[in-house]
Amino acid sequence: MKSVKFLLAAVAVFIGMSVSAQDFSDDVKYGMWGATNEERASNIGASNYLKDELEAKNFDAATVYLQQLLNNCPGASQQTFARGVTLYKNKANRARTVEQKKMYIDSILLIYDLRLEYFGNHPKNGKDYILDMKARDMLRFCTTNRPLLREGLKAAVDAAIESGRIHHDIASSYFKYLCEDFEYDDNVTSDMILSEYERLSPIFAEVSAEDEQYKDIFETSFGTSGAASCENLETLFSEKLAANPDSEELLAQAVALMSRAQCTSDFFFATTEKYYSVKPSSETALFLAQGFQNRGENDKALKYLREALAVETNPSAKEPLYVQIALIEIGGHNYAAAAEAARELRNINPDNGYSYFILGQCYASTPCQEDKVGGTSVYWAAYDAMAQAVNLLKDEPEVQKAAQQLMSAYRSAFPVQESCFFAELTQGDRYTILCGFAAGQSTTVRYR
Repeated sequence: MKSVKFLLAAVAVFIGMSVSAQDFSDDVKYGMWGATNEERASNIGASNYLKDELEAKNFDAATVYLQQLLNNCPGASQQTFARGVTLYKNKANRARTVEQKKMYIDSILLIYDLRLEYFGNHPKNGKDYILDMKARDMLRFCTTNRPLLREGLKAAVDAAIESGRIHHDIASSYFKYLCEDFEYDDNVTSDMILSEYERLSPIFAEVSAEDEQYKDIFETSFGTSGAASCENLETLFSEKLAANPDSEELLAQAVALMSRAQCTSDFFFATTEKYYSVKPSSETALFLAQGFQNRGENDKALKYLREALAVETNPSAKEPLYVQIALIEIGGHNYAAAAEAARELRNINPDNGYSYFILGQCYASTPCQEDKVGGTSVYWAAYDAMAQAVNLLKDEPEVQKAAQQLMSAYRSAFPVQESCFFAELTQGDRYTILCGFAAGQSTTVRYR
């Protein structure tokens, strides 16, 4: 063992002699390492030793060389700071006390700050790169100091936005911690969260499939923060819109946020109607229609839905409009209008289960006395339509459950075997409905 230590010492001496023997007089090439040839040789040697001691995990020895470099030539090489962070991360992981670990973490953050001071303008690994690396280490070491962590994350996000090199994981982490701290930290206000949501929303507007998870974190954090209440949003936007009432961008923000919060105040509807007048769209019409429907003002809801249909040219955008119209009309027992909307919906997309859910109810609403089975033949067609609805509404469990219940009700309304016998109808025969909303529908004879 002694011979090994002696050999290592001899190698170190040899390296030191080799470095000192070199000519470092070129100011352009070596000027950042010191004022004289001797200073440059010493500092370049220290840089080499720092690397070697880190690799050998001799962290105390490495600390001495790091201190020399930071004192004498901090602007000589970015590697000084990269290795310094590595050094103190290793020390933090091996700390024996909480106080000792905190001291090492403080050293990590200080090294990043020094690197920013000397290399913040680097074209590739400059301010945004340094602050991003610092933020990632803070997520590892500083989670118990939330104000400090938020500050570091925000600085990284600001620098990324400034440079145009966005890291969605860091941005979502920053906003997540901000929203979580709203409940516990009086320094985090609802205005702060609303402002940051508006500022950061554009960077999450279009993300890759790989980054979709970070968009979900961003949106979920805002929705569950408690800051996006209708009261807070109204206070915020009433002041802004009073100062700039015709701003399309401001109106769009207000409508989007208040719709997400499911606001139902007069201010929300007035703002949304104002936005619709400035920029009519099927999306905004749906906002208004849903809101007026929740308030029981179905006439206003239908007005906006039909207005949107009149100008909408995209078939896929018409689907939700017809769904809402059909649901509102069926809720008001306006079966003719509901059936018309449901048929238009079916024409656009035969796989939209809502069309059959509505048509089944319309079929069942008009018993056909001409069928000689007491008008009950319509329940065959209604049952068929509702069975299709159940099959197609797998992603809408509540509506699917309602359709299953209606299927059961329609089956219990099938004619009895005796009625079918006197009408000369046999179970399994094909049958065409003669009248009502189901007129012309082909179905199958079934007994109760």
